Order: sequence, then C-alpha cells, then structure tokens
Amino acid sequence: MLTRQGIVAAVAGVAALVIGRMFGVIELFVIGAGFLAAVVVALVFVSLRAPSVTGTRWIHPKVLVAGDVGRVDLQLTHHGVVRSTRFTLHERIGRTHAPENAARLGVEPMAARSQAGAGYRLPTSTRGLVHLGPLTSEVRDPLGIARRFRPVAGTDTVTVAPRAHLLDIPTLGSGPLGRQLMATARRLGPGEFHSLREYADGDEPRSIHWRASARSETLLVKEYAVEGLRRVLIVFDADLASYADAASFERGVTAAASLAKSAGAAGLTTRFVTNGGNDLRGPDVAEHALALLAEIQPTSAPFGQLDRDPGEGVGLLVVVTGTTRSAGWRAASSVVDPTLTVVPITTDEAPRGPVGAAARTEAELVSSWRAITGRGSGVAAHRKRHETTGAVPGEQFTAPTSSGAP
Repeated sequence: MLTRQGIVAAVAGVAALVIGRMFGVIELFVIGAGFLAAVVVALVFVSLRAPSVTGTRWIHPKVLVAGDVGRVDLQLTHHGVVRSTRFTLHERIGRTHAPENAARLGVEPMAARSQAGAGYRLPTSTRGLVHLGPLTSEVRDPLGIARRFRPVAGTDTVTVAPRAHLLDIPTLGSGPLGRQLMATARRLGPGEFHSLREYADGDEPRSIHWRASARSETLLVKEYAVEGLRRVLIVFDADLASYADAASFERGVTAAASLAKSAGAAGLTTRFVTNGGNDLRGPDVAEHALALLAEIQPTSAPFGQLDRDPGEGVGLLVVVTGTTRSAGWRAASSVVDPTLTVVPITTDEAPRGPVGAAARTEAELVSSWRAITGRGSGVAAHRKRHETTGAVPGEQFTAPTSSGAP
C-alpha cells in the first residue's frame, strides 16, 4: 500500500502527465512518468522484500500487579532464503477503559533462515486486562513511497491484578480480633487433650485431674488444645451504591485482594463471594479471586445465597464494603454461624466496633488491620508454626476445661 508520501507522488505524477499532454510540455510529461515509475518500483520492492517472519511472544510475568512493569520478549524466525531488509514490528496494546496504543520495534536485516530477539517493557497503572497484538511487520522502500504489512504473531491477554498487601493473620489471644477468636474457640468447646500442669489461682476446680493429682505432691490441671483460625469467608460488596465514588470502590477491590492473597499465603481454607453469584471455593481460591478482581466492575446484582459455610473450626467472615449502612453489609452480616467472627472493612468510614477495620486509604487498611490483629503476628509466623507442628492451618493454644480425662 502507498504511504502518504506515495499518494502525493502518484497524484503529482498523474497531474504532470495530464497537464504535459494537454499543453504539449514534454518536461512535465517526463516528470509525471518519473513519479509514476518511482511508485511502481516502490510497490514492487515492498512486495518482493517483505520479510517472511513469524514470532513467538513471551510475557513476564503472566499475571501482573497494578503498578508493576512487565516485559514482552519476542522470538523471531526468518523463513526466507535471502537476507531480509530492515523492517519494523508493530504491536497493538489495548487496555480496559483506556485508549489503545502501540509498541514499535526496529529490527535490523536478518540472515536467511535465522532467528533474532526483540522486546519491550509493559508498564501498568490500573487493574484490568491488557490485550496484545496482533503483531505485524512493516517494510518500506528506501524512498518511503510504499509499505507492506505482514502478520507475525497472534494475540495474547495479560491479566493485571489489583494491588494487594500481605496482611497479618490473626492469632488467638493477640489483639482485639485474636481475643475474640479465642473466646469463640473456647465457646465451641475443647479440642484434644494436650497436657497436665500445676494448679494456679483462678483455675476451675472441675478442671483438676484428681487421679493424677493423687500420685503427685501438687494439684494437676488438665489442658486441652484450642484450635486456631482455620478458615476465612471473604465477601466483597461490588454494588457501586455502597460506595461514595469510584475511588472508594477501587480501595475495596484492593482490600478484598489483600485478604484473599494473605489467606492463601497462610494456608487457610478460603471462600470468596461477591455479587452476581460469584462464589469461589476449593483449592487456588486466592489465585482465582485475584483474576476475578482484575476484571470486576460495579454491579447491582445480589450476592446469591450466603448460606452457612460448611467448614469446621474457628473462622472469619470479612465483609468489604463502603459503609456499614449499605445493603451489602446487612446481607452479608446476617449470616448466622456461631463459628464465624464478623469483621467489617469499610472504605468510606472509620472502623466500626472493636474488630472493624477501615480502608479510606491503602495505608489505613494496613494500619487498622494490624491494630485489630496485634503487632507481632504475621503470615510467615503463622505458616511456620503449623509447618512445625504438622497441624491443620491455625494455631493451637491450650486452655483448662472441665471435660473428662483422657
């Protein structure tokens, strides 16, 4: 096809021929013929010299996080039997809710049946999908009159997940949330017998192991293992009416992504629920939740059935919403499950209750969550603890109880 310069040359050539013929000006006739001859030669050049190149695209990493800079590497193979001319690669880059742009890469002449590499950086600023391709090659004649495009590679899609912070996992007895979880664990009853210890002031007499005490010089008290946090149910309210504005909604996405990532890193049994019937369970919930949150848009669709979670042991129900006055909060917090401790995370108001957190900024999300979990607890310590003990996810604490002896 002709470039803009080629179109001008062709029009000028035709005009010169016509005027030269009409007025018998041989010089104009020659000039017009020269212009048209240059156009024909340029078209023949790009037709014969267009490189026969195919390419493979490698994206690092496959899933990006908003704010990261990825890289796209291209492996090119020239199938022609003669050396190629210099050509340019064009890669279309389309982003969700953003203008389309393109990457342009110059490639030096390639030897016959050879390979070469090229690449470019892929910056990201917001979550969503980035559509790459198709990748095409462009060759031009030396005068820039004509050009020809050929396909090199197809299309690819890159998922840009929302930013996610690694949050502390609450431990029983640590911070306001940990103390509430401890109370829930004790209310649910003791676990397996753990050990005997000496009686201390405040222990209930019914916890004394009388037979063991008779063989000892002091009174001995039975201790039972109290299982720690084992599961988490994350509910993200995606109704825009629950938020003050779009920025507040995006902070909610970040909070939900942080919870899913942290729970998955700690090995907790995780369930992720949001509007429109999205209910993620089973293995790899964190990965699937991040992929879902990368594309999620506000919707007024209901949650679906938020029935009691069939999991066992102490759990968390964390509801991410704009305000505790929203319909989404009322629907999620109405779940009746004595094993779950409900924690609201609000993006438009201060923390509500002793175990509430706020995310009016990303920094506040981290600080308010640390405040309710207590400093010194974290994902790494949580994982290390149950790797050492071989227990199911969740710490084990011992507490005296009145249950029967082992």
